[in-house]
Amino acid sequence: MSETFTAWGGEAAKNAVAVPLETLDFSRLTTPALPYGDGRSYGDSCLLSGGAMIDGRHRNRILAFDGETGLLTAEAGIRLSDIIAFAAPLGWFPAVLPGTRFVTLGGAIANDIHGKNHHRRGSFGCHVERLVLERSDRGRLVCSPRGNADLFAATISGFGLTGVIREATIRLMRVPSTQIREVTTRFDRLEDYFELAAETDKRHEYAVAWIDSLATGKSFGRGHLIAGDHEKSGERAGSARPALATVPLTPPVSPLIGPGLKAFNELYYRKARPGTSERTVPFDGFFFPLDRIGRWNRLYGPRGLCQHQCVLPEEAGADGVRALLDAARTYKQGSFLTVLKRFGALASPGLTSFPRPGYTLTLDFPHRGEKTLKLLAELDRITIEAGGAINPYKHARAAPQTFAMSFPRWRELEAFRDPALLSNFWRRTVVMALAEDPAMVSKAKKYNSSQNPAFTLKADATLVNSEIPAL
Repeated sequence: MSETFTAWGGEAAKNAVAVPLETLDFSRLTTPALPYGDGRSYGDSCLLSGGAMIDGRHRNRILAFDGETGLLTAEAGIRLSDIIAFAAPLGWFPAVLPGTRFVTLGGAIANDIHGKNHHRRGSFGCHVERLVLERSDRGRLVCSPRGNADLFAATISGFGLTGVIREATIRLMRVPSTQIREVTTRFDRLEDYFELAAETDKRHEYAVAWIDSLATGKSFGRGHLIAGDHEKSGERAGSARPALATVPLTPPVSPLIGPGLKAFNELYYRKARPGTSERTVPFDGFFFPLDRIGRWNRLYGPRGLCQHQCVLPEEAGADGVRALLDAARTYKQGSFLTVLKRFGALASPGLTSFPRPGYTLTLDFPHRGEKTLKLLAELDRITIEAGGAINPYKHARAAPQTFAMSFPRWRELEAFRDPALLSNFWRRTVVMALAEDPAMVSKAKKYNSSQNPAFTLKADATLVNSEIPAL
């Protein structure tokens, strides 16, 4: 049956047919297929036009839990919110959480999501113990670091392409309380963040910065560094509070542009007192602030939301972040939500995981047509020339060579891809690239960012001397 499947950025799967997971029979599929969770990816990695969308949202039971070890086994369609609601009263909590609780377990694994504590806990994949995978060519397989290890690694960060995740066992972390002691430090310029970040990571479980992307002059890059730790005693409530409001419709023009955005940033910056302040907050307010507004993505207007997230090596972080913020200002597009974090050195078991040591910057823009696409291409260029990588599940338009240079092991993932599974993202990048230029594999390997970090910055942070050729 036909059904609308969308991504959070506004993309939709055209002419897609819904296949409930409980009735899945690979032998009866006549088109490529793709597993679908809650559609919270911003780009097209969760979509397949002209194919079968395997809907697993109703397969959401908790199957087993060990209160001594924190090992939880659940079906892949369960949301992280439901895991929190179950485990938090027992003193356990997911070790890694993204910026929304409306993510399925299968989606968290397929995208190897990260959170505010990557510097301590790594990515979500670091806490996956075992998974049950169903493939069209091999049936059901149990995968772990000890059995089918290669397929296990490919599935973590495999974008749902290595098979349908039926269930998974994850390791939760013990917490004394779900309440968070939040410590906010207001800083007046971008350089201050980089001076504070490493020391903050040493002292706190969680850390993330909000940046005023519109500030100029001496205040360029000002913002808040927000750290947090679980309170040593307090509530163990696992249910999030109801939404404060819901955006009822999509406005014809996004209100998140122009003078209104500048005024918002000014007010939000001054919301925090100078210096450092502390308070205790509920877990949902700390981890999922945007979840308090239902369908907030509608505020980005009829063309949807474009998010650009990248990671830059530590040595290129300060200059690279400055160059990215300068580019957004040059193209006269302000980011409503600008987030800066420091990734740690704990490697993911995933084959194509996005997090790696360095700094990750996230920028959000209303889609304003060609000018936005040109800005995003420029942000990609700056990222690659800095030796960095883009986040593939946050976009729906990066060029094949940008993806290849961000993830030089993409060819290995293609080898593990289930022959029955495909996505708009994989079709747009890997499949098209292989069809048009088989030599792309060797070129991407030769010029991947780790081998050719051609990154030179003038004093004004203008990129020069690019040595990375078009693939």
